[in-house]
Amino acid sequence: MAGALKKKRKVDSTGPPQNTRSIASYFGAGSKAKSQPIPRTEHDQLTDEQLARKLQTEWNKKSQDESGSSTPGHRATETLQEEKPRASDEVADASSSIEKGSLPDTPTLTPRKENKPRGILSLQSSSMAEDTISFSLPFDLSPLEFDPHEQKEILQAHWMRRAGKRPFEAKKKQSFTLRRPKPLTIRSVYDALMKIANSKGTGSQETKQRIVEKLLQDTRGAEESRYIVRTLVQHLRIGAVKTTILIALARAFLYSKPPAATFPIRSRAELMSLSKEELSSIYSQAEDTIKACYARHPNYNMIVPCLLENGVSAELLTKCGITLHVPLLPMLGSITRDLPQMLTRLHGRSFTCEYKYDGQRAQVHCDAAGKVSIFSRHLELMTDKYPDLVSLVPQIRSGAVSSFIMEGEVVAVNNETGELLPFQTLTNRAKKNVEIGSIKVNVCLFSFDLMYLNGQPLLNRTFRERRELLRSLFVEIPNRFTWVKSIDAFPSDSDAVLNFFNDALQVKCEGIMVKVLDDKPVDLPLQVEDTATALGDGELLPPEEDQQQEPTDTTEKQRGNRKRPLLSTYEPDKRLESWLKVKKDYSASSETLDLIPIAAWHGQGRKAKWWSPILLAVRNPETGSLEAVTKCMSGFTDKFYEANKEKYAEGSDNIISRPSYVEYCGEPEVWFQPQEVWEMAFADITLSPTYTAAIGLVSDERGLSLRFPRFLRVREDKSIDEASTSNYLAHLWDKQAERAKVAEPQAGD
Repeated sequence: MAGALKKKRKVDSTGPPQNTRSIASYFGAGSKAKSQPIPRTEHDQLTDEQLARKLQTEWNKKSQDESGSSTPGHRATETLQEEKPRASDEVADASSSIEKGSLPDTPTLTPRKENKPRGILSLQSSSMAEDTISFSLPFDLSPLEFDPHEQKEILQAHWMRRAGKRPFEAKKKQSFTLRRPKPLTIRSVYDALMKIANSKGTGSQETKQRIVEKLLQDTRGAEESRYIVRTLVQHLRIGAVKTTILIALARAFLYSKPPAATFPIRSRAELMSLSKEELSSIYSQAEDTIKACYARHPNYNMIVPCLLENGVSAELLTKCGITLHVPLLPMLGSITRDLPQMLTRLHGRSFTCEYKYDGQRAQVHCDAAGKVSIFSRHLELMTDKYPDLVSLVPQIRSGAVSSFIMEGEVVAVNNETGELLPFQTLTNRAKKNVEIGSIKVNVCLFSFDLMYLNGQPLLNRTFRERRELLRSLFVEIPNRFTWVKSIDAFPSDSDAVLNFFNDALQVKCEGIMVKVLDDKPVDLPLQVEDTATALGDGELLPPEEDQQQEPTDTTEKQRGNRKRPLLSTYEPDKRLESWLKVKKDYSASSETLDLIPIAAWHGQGRKAKWWSPILLAVRNPETGSLEAVTKCMSGFTDKFYEANKEKYAEGSDNIISRPSYVEYCGEPEVWFQPQEVWEMAFADITLSPTYTAAIGLVSDERGLSLRFPRFLRVREDKSIDEASTSNYLAHLWDKQAERAKVAEPQAGD
């Protein structure tokens, strides 16, 4: 076998040259003579990276020539650039070498030294250093005295500091392009966002992705990238919430008006001459008008043009009032602990009790042409989700109804027996592209209110009138459309109310809703009168002229014992005691809170493989921040622990770095992406030096915390914008203190 193997001949470079044929001999020697050298340009001598760097340098130089002298913002940028060496120095060196005609054999880039380990790219600031620039901003000045132009330089430095290191480094390292990106404008960004929102159907995900990529490629600087992404995730993290925008609009049209506008405004000198109380009253009245307008017509595209034409006036509510196919913000009910407390609150008032169904709240709009729109309580359009309800609308309205806006609860039901099914069954129903023939989960709409009829808003009618119109002008269809089950009662009818409450729980309802029927207190229950007199042409004959109600000062003090009037009118975006919720959980124990899980620690012992305890927070509606209130490790099952650990797995998108919008001085082991709302029970509320929830509302030094918190359930029907607020937590603290004062004399007896 060894003899069969041939030894490999060595190549002897020192020996005489051997006559070997080259590959050129196979293609002919003539081709060599014909080939002429192609002249190479300067660009051909550059690598792709060098060419891109040269083009970028030329663009930067051109931008500097066009801009002329540097602005304060440029000076702030240069100051930051001097603190840390940049790759731009290397770009300049490479460019100068190119112009001289000498190119380095291999471009050498000095690696950036990092003292900290690189982590996951985040758009949140990882710097925990004290922000000294922010403290120098005169934000405590009156808006009548504050001049933003005087603070331009320091504001630029403040914005540069808050840009965050990671987005800046990511922007600095972005790939070069051979096309100079066009500057982003407000209109171009808005149009791109509208394209994303309107993109539907096959290939929509790829279309949206391309639009986002184009936006990010056209950004200039880390600040633009940062806020483009924050806009896309709908969380700017700048402390601005809906109320901030509405207040800003009110103040803007108090101070100024467009050149062609004719509405009156007060001069700056006149406003500065007013006392603090008078100025506060003017501000409050303007803000209440804007808020009332937004609650009825939450569309800035309509509100701002009306403001430009009419200013902050009562006419604004007429021109931007309730409109078909524009959802109005729903009225909400207050929470009561039990039936006795509810009866005490409604002393001397006639009321109705309604089943509180375990379903999805829906607002149904229909115009004279038969177009139907269905909105959720979050104002989301869900017409495509319920095509069976859309087809039902022509059958339920009588001939006297041309247009309407009604509100009800969509509940999953057994079509044959009419049995109510749990909310989880409704969630299994498809949300998009639903066809009537493929529907497996049947629903019934239980209607309970009517806010608009035949071109007339009914918000200022009493609930008794609105309910009578609803029941007299619409037609029931068994197991598909009907009214909520209800009884009318008086505070003395406690036995009947208790039986009705127990019946609601028997049929798997959450509890009951209690609503005031009339505005004025009465001594005896009122007789139901027929207020629905319909004319032949389909118009409603009102008992009195239905005009827009002037907004009043509705500033609610969450603390204190001041009684608010019990109104039977429909008040959009308000939580009043004229609507009360009595649920099983509330009657069985004390109040509950809807909290947001924001962080956690590794468990101990048996719970070492799970997250336990879990940090929860309330929402601050004024600043948009989340304020930690308690840690909970009670009420969870092993199955829930496993699912929660899988959802918030380390390394997943649901685990984030420490958020800047969370108020907590501790150091959890992981931070959650805020996205859920958990209903929590507790024994009582205590003052705490550790937690910051409601700090400043009950104490200037300490916040509020919960004693013996216990998990009840995940509120899948609520978003984090509907979680309990710090104001509501302070309100519960005051109620607890009031009960303690009442109990002290009884204990002494």
